[in-house]
Amino acid sequence: MTARFHDTFEALKQKNEGAFVPFVTLCDPCFDTSLKILNTLTQSGADALELGLPFSDPCADGVTIQAADQRALKAGSTTQRCFDLLAKFRENHQEIPISLLVYVNLVVVFGTDKFFAEAKKSGVDAVLIADVPSCMLTAGEDFEAAAHRHGIELVLIAPSNTDDKTVDFIARHSEGYVYTLSRFGITGTDNVFGRPVDLIAKLKARHSAPTLLGFGISTPEHVKIALECGADGAISGSAVVKLIEKNVHNEAAMLEDLMLFVRAMKAATKKA
Repeated sequence: MTARFHDTFEALKQKNEGAFVPFVTLCDPCFDTSLKILNTLTQSGADALELGLPFSDPCADGVTIQAADQRALKAGSTTQRCFDLLAKFRENHQEIPISLLVYVNLVVVFGTDKFFAEAKKSGVDAVLIADVPSCMLTAGEDFEAAAHRHGIELVLIAPSNTDDKTVDFIARHSEGYVYTLSRFGITGTDNVFGRPVDLIAKLKARHSAPTLLGFGISTPEHVKIALECGADGAISGSAVVKLIEKNVHNEAAMLEDLMLFVRAMKAATKKA
């Protein structure tokens, strides 16, 4: 296993800061611009990156990320092409943690063992399989075992209505971080998010991996509220991807908007 997520959270704790983690879809809108986007997010202060592999049926995502997937696929994205992009990015960015958010079809069709091997080779630290329930990750097609064979951490999702038995499982098995959902539904449908204080407290009481709150995080104030809820940081996806969509024909403006957004969101993680 790599220690990038662990080391990053420990360093942030020492500075009394939370983590800000932007999400974007790889190869959106194309390979070359996507690489510039990853560079910009990193240079603007992102503490880690959560990156989506383009998929034709992203059932957990709203229209904004669905459109990003479609742009990437139209531009010729494939799973292998995304791994190539990550490897190129890693040449100049050795420290920042990277997690992939994927759908299970992409893993199985690519070949589960091959998928995690390529992920490791390209510099990925962790993988979250969005459409497989946590309890199924160690049954049948044993994704956890395959991930561990190649030194990849497996991130689990903690829904806001999780029962105590599932919280126990997530606390034992989620690595790198726990993707903690602020509310029901799918991403990008609105800017409303709940305050799952009890869920975060339960995870921490069970000594889980650090918690990152997602769904509905789109402003610096949202980041502050996430930290007030006890989360170790926040993930923002649709708000970031909207800046790409808005400037899809103006790369310079896109990168400028992304820089300003990340700087503002990161500033909100600095506790008093």
